[in-house]
Amino acid sequence: MAQKGVQLYRETFSCSICLDLLKDPVTTPCGHNYCMDCIKSHWDGEDCKYSYSCPQCRKTFTPRPVLLKNNLLADLVEELKKTGLQAAPADHCYAGAEDVACDVCTGRKLKAHKSCLQCLASFCEQHLQRHYESAPLKKHKLVEPSKKLQENVCSRHDEVMKIFCRTDQQLICSLCSVEKHKGHDTVSAAAERTERQKKLEGSRQNIQWRIQNREKDVKLLQQQAEAINLSADKAVEDSEKIFTELIRLMKKRISGVKQQVRSRQKRGLSRVKELQEKLAQEITELKRKDAELKKLSHTEDHNQFLLNYPSLSPLSQSTSSIHIRPLYYFEDMTAAVSEVRDKLQDVLREKWTTVSLTGTEVDILLPQSEPKTRAGFLKYSCEITLDPNAVNTLLLLSEGNRKATFMSEHQSYSSHPDRFTDYLQVLSREGLTGRFYWEVEMRERGGVYVAVTYKHIRRAGGSDECGFGLNDKSWALYCNNNSYTFWYNKVQTPVSGPESSRVGVYLDHSAGILSFYSVSETMTLLHRVQTTFTQPLYAGLRLYWSGASAELCKLK
Repeated sequence: MAQKGVQLYRETFSCSICLDLLKDPVTTPCGHNYCMDCIKSHWDGEDCKYSYSCPQCRKTFTPRPVLLKNNLLADLVEELKKTGLQAAPADHCYAGAEDVACDVCTGRKLKAHKSCLQCLASFCEQHLQRHYESAPLKKHKLVEPSKKLQENVCSRHDEVMKIFCRTDQQLICSLCSVEKHKGHDTVSAAAERTERQKKLEGSRQNIQWRIQNREKDVKLLQQQAEAINLSADKAVEDSEKIFTELIRLMKKRISGVKQQVRSRQKRGLSRVKELQEKLAQEITELKRKDAELKKLSHTEDHNQFLLNYPSLSPLSQSTSSIHIRPLYYFEDMTAAVSEVRDKLQDVLREKWTTVSLTGTEVDILLPQSEPKTRAGFLKYSCEITLDPNAVNTLLLLSEGNRKATFMSEHQSYSSHPDRFTDYLQVLSREGLTGRFYWEVEMRERGGVYVAVTYKHIRRAGGSDECGFGLNDKSWALYCNNNSYTFWYNKVQTPVSGPESSRVGVYLDHSAGILSFYSVSETMTLLHRVQTTFTQPLYAGLRLYWSGASAELCKLK
């Protein structure tokens, strides 16, 4: 009841604008109380300058009311402050439908600030103070506000579940552990959480690594897009220049053809005119001669005819007859231009087809085919060395850390968390994420696992989580004299192939391809894996028989 009274006081003496206790309280004509500065600022900010409204009831006043300090209310607020009264919580401090409410508050509940896993209750800041002040409560586990606290309680025994049953993969209470789950593999919920947290972190690392790779891929694709745009723009620009130059040359040729035709036209017309003039002179002379002969022929005096006949001038040499050819004066020029056009069309058609067929296509991240010959594989050969910090102490490294030999005595390697403690294994120093090829030479072709694995494979102990091929983090080909067996996640697959003391390994990380080959005079595929690799891979060797050895070959 007292809490309700305090809540009522808070709401009564708080300004609904600033949500704080009233300062210089004033009362509007409608009876609502505000801080003087708050209501003035509110009215100063209203768009309409002819009427003024109450922020609570929306009643309007015209003209703007003159407000005076409510001294009685001010004195009352000051007296109440002395009792420790504080401003009413803002509306956003109260719990809504989507919020976790304080389990202690009565009436209108405040938002919970924390939830307690021991109390199985949620508390606002005020009611949470006891957890900070009381010694027993300080030990309680506080978490972010949760609506799922009751899910931590056993529905059968109404007890908090603090045990995890690995047999049934579920949370149980202490009573369940001695009844229904008696004899099961059980651990504390905290221990199971720690174990799964490690796996979760491993998964997060995988995801983050993939995110980084995909972000790199996005950048590469962006660069590829920019390169495509630049190359396309340049090709268009260069093509336009070339075709513009070609058009200019064609126009120049057109001008030359026109000039040549007009020149030939001019010479032809000049020759025609010259011949016309000669023919006109000859016609004039012939007409004059014809007139003389006509006159002589009409002479009646025979003697005069005979006397004047010898005096007639002889006819001049006649111009050869004019032979007019058919109208083929410029057809040869037209035919020549047509021939050029046809040849140009043929060239353009042939070259354009060539450009279309051989032009560069935009191939982005297309999977590349696996090499077919050893020479092709050797293009991807890489220098791999073995990691002294990872090698089991019964293995001796030699040949520049490329060879591992199974020894009868432990070697004096320094202690290191990356070292395999039980399995006679070793990893490469180098992580592999592209296309790589390497070869392993084995002594007597026996007792050797040729493997690839993620770096976070477990090192300590003799569980399956440590052995190559016995988990989902590694892939291994076991070479044992005359037989091969492929191992992955404890599943073994018999492999047939020719005997050889050398095995080749081809990795295309982005394509998810891992292939093992028997290498002699020829290469024979033993086994191929098609999957998705989520992390960099490391080459691995595991020796099974005493005296066995395996060496990463120098291929360059």
